[in-house]
Amino acid sequence: MIERPTARWRHKVLREREALAAGALSPDDAYAERLWPLEFIEATDAALAAYEAEVAALRDPSDDDLFAVAERVVLALNDADEEHGAIETGEREQLIEYIENVLTHTGVDVPALCARRGEDREALTGARDW
Repeated sequence: MIERPTARWRHKVLREREALAAGALSPDDAYAERLWPLEFIEATDAALAAYEAEVAALRDPSDDDLFAVAERVVLALNDADEEHGAIETGEREQLIEYIENVLTHTGVDVPALCARRGEDREALTGARDW
Protein backbone atom coordinates (compact mmCIF):
# COMPACT_ATOMS: atom_id res chain seq x y z
CA MET A 1 0.00 0.00 0.00
CA ILE A 2 0.97 3.63 -0.22
CA GLU A 3 3.03 5.06 2.64
CA ARG A 4 0.90 7.12 4.97
CA PRO A 5 2.08 10.62 5.85
CA THR A 6 1.80 9.52 9.48
CA ALA A 7 4.70 7.10 8.96
CA ARG A 8 6.98 9.98 7.97
CA TRP A 9 5.76 12.17 10.83
CA ARG A 10 6.21 9.40 13.40
CA HIS A 11 9.68 8.60 12.09
CA LYS A 12 10.73 12.25 12.40
CA VAL A 13 9.34 12.53 15.95
CA LEU A 14 11.11 9.36 17.07
CA ARG A 15 14.40 10.38 15.41
CA GLU A 16 14.28 13.72 17.17
CA ARG A 17 13.52 12.05 20.52
CA GLU A 18 16.58 9.84 20.06
CA ALA A 19 18.75 12.80 19.10
CA LEU A 20 17.54 14.76 22.12
CA ALA A 21 18.24 11.82 24.44
CA ALA A 22 21.72 11.44 22.98
CA GLY A 23 22.42 15.15 23.36
CA ALA A 24 22.89 15.48 19.60
CA LEU A 25 19.96 17.90 19.23
CA SER A 26 19.13 20.99 21.21
CA PRO A 27 15.56 21.20 22.53
CA ASP A 28 15.35 24.56 20.76
CA ASP A 29 15.96 22.80 17.44
CA ALA A 30 13.45 20.00 18.02
CA TYR A 31 10.18 20.75 16.29
CA ALA A 32 8.62 17.49 15.13
CA GLU A 33 6.69 16.62 18.25
CA ARG A 34 5.30 20.15 18.46
CA LEU A 35 4.09 19.82 14.86
CA TRP A 36 2.87 16.25 15.16
CA PRO A 37 2.08 15.15 18.70
CA LEU A 38 2.04 11.36 18.89
CA GLU A 39 -1.64 11.42 19.92
CA PHE A 40 -2.42 13.30 16.70
CA ILE A 41 -0.36 10.84 14.65
CA GLU A 42 -2.20 7.90 16.24
CA ALA A 43 -5.65 9.42 15.61
CA THR A 44 -4.72 10.30 12.02
CA ASP A 45 -3.20 6.89 11.41
CA ALA A 46 -6.35 5.16 12.68
CA ALA A 47 -8.50 7.28 10.36
CA LEU A 48 -6.26 6.47 7.37
CA ALA A 49 -6.20 2.75 8.20
CA ALA A 50 -9.99 2.68 8.37
CA TYR A 51 -10.14 4.51 5.04
CA GLU A 52 -7.78 2.03 3.40
CA ALA A 53 -9.84 -0.90 4.69
CA GLU A 54 -13.08 0.67 3.54
CA VAL A 55 -11.74 1.39 0.06
CA ALA A 56 -10.31 -2.13 -0.21
CA ALA A 57 -13.70 -3.61 0.70
CA LEU A 58 -15.56 -1.74 -2.04
CA ARG A 59 -16.75 -3.88 -4.94
CA ASP A 60 -17.85 -2.05 -8.08
CA PRO A 61 -18.45 1.19 -6.14
CA SER A 62 -20.62 3.97 -7.41
CA ASP A 63 -19.39 7.55 -7.47
CA ASP A 64 -21.56 8.17 -4.41
CA ASP A 65 -19.84 5.27 -2.60
CA LEU A 66 -16.41 6.72 -3.38
CA PHE A 67 -17.35 10.21 -2.25
CA ALA A 68 -18.92 8.82 0.92
CA VAL A 69 -15.81 6.89 1.93
CA ALA A 70 -13.66 9.96 1.26
CA GLU A 71 -16.02 12.08 3.33
CA ARG A 72 -15.81 9.66 6.26
CA VAL A 73 -12.00 9.86 6.37
CA VAL A 74 -12.11 13.65 6.05
CA LEU A 75 -14.56 13.88 8.96
CA ALA A 76 -12.32 11.64 11.07
CA LEU A 77 -9.35 13.85 10.18
CA ASN A 78 -11.41 16.93 11.09
CA ASP A 79 -11.87 15.39 14.54
CA ALA A 80 -8.14 14.69 14.92
CA ASP A 81 -7.28 18.21 13.84
CA GLU A 82 -9.90 19.77 16.11
CA GLU A 83 -8.44 17.95 19.09
CA HIS A 84 -4.76 18.50 18.28
CA GLY A 85 -4.67 21.42 15.80
CA ALA A 86 -1.86 19.88 13.79
CA ILE A 87 -3.04 20.03 10.18
CA GLU A 88 -1.40 22.98 8.46
CA THR A 89 -0.67 23.56 4.77
CA GLY A 90 1.98 20.84 4.41
CA GLU A 91 -0.06 18.24 6.25
CA ARG A 92 -3.19 19.20 4.32
CA GLU A 93 -1.44 18.68 0.99
CA GLN A 94 0.02 15.34 2.10
CA LEU A 95 -3.34 14.09 3.39
CA ILE A 96 -5.25 15.13 0.27
CA GLU A 97 -2.63 13.47 -1.91
CA TYR A 98 -2.85 10.32 0.20
CA ILE A 99 -6.66 10.20 0.02
CA GLU A 100 -6.51 10.53 -3.76
CA ASN A 101 -3.64 8.04 -4.12
CA VAL A 102 -5.49 5.33 -2.21
CA LEU A 103 -8.34 5.61 -4.70
CA THR A 104 -5.99 5.83 -7.68
CA HIS A 105 -4.14 2.74 -6.45
CA THR A 106 -7.43 0.80 -6.65
CA GLY A 107 -8.07 1.96 -10.22
CA VAL A 108 -10.21 5.04 -9.64
CA ASP A 109 -9.58 7.98 -11.96
CA VAL A 110 -10.01 10.76 -9.39
CA PRO A 111 -10.19 13.69 -11.85
CA ALA A 112 -12.81 11.81 -13.88
CA LEU A 113 -14.72 10.90 -10.71
CA CYS A 114 -14.94 14.56 -9.72
CA ALA A 115 -15.66 15.73 -13.28
CA ARG A 116 -18.69 13.44 -13.45
CA ARG A 117 -20.12 15.58 -10.65
CA GLY A 118 -19.13 18.78 -12.39
CA GLU A 119 -16.53 19.41 -9.68
CA ASP A 120 -12.79 19.74 -9.45
CA ARG A 121 -10.62 17.47 -7.29
CA GLU A 122 -11.18 19.67 -4.23
CA ALA A 123 -14.72 18.26 -4.06
CA LEU A 124 -13.40 14.86 -2.96
CA THR A 125 -12.22 16.37 0.33
CA GLY A 126 -14.80 19.15 0.43
CA ALA A 127 -15.93 18.32 3.97
CA ARG A 128 -12.57 19.24 5.45
CA ASP A 129 -12.13 21.93 8.05
CA TRP A 130 -8.38 21.95 7.63
